[in-house]
Amino acid sequence: MKAATSRRAVSMGNQVMREVATLLVEEAQDPRLQLVTLSGVRMNGNLRIAEIFYTVSGDEAHLKEVQTGLEKATGFLRSRLGRNLKLQFIPELRFIFDDFLEDVVYAKPNPKN
Repeated sequence: MKAATSRRAVSMGNQVMREVATLLVEEAQDPRLQLVTLSGVRMNGNLRIAEIFYTVSGDEAHLKEVQTGLEKATGFLRSRLGRNLKLQFIPELRFIFDDFLEDVVYAKPNPKN
């Protein structure tokens, strides 16, 4: 997916991130979605796809459970986005685990001293 860099895409991405984060905290009933942190949203050029980056701590099995829970909640989240944001087109939501923070925290020291 080619990411959009326009102000409109960035603004819409921020709106989507705020709304999805609020929905996950306040309305999501799935216990797998507790302690999920959204780290960013990237919109495509025509604003039809939103890639939502998230982080969560735990082992590989827990990460798979969280991914499954997010994929299962996609329909609920899209319908609520449509009501709350009143957009003409509700973007398709794709959840992607953001391992950037893990790489920074668990980075190995540089062997060249």
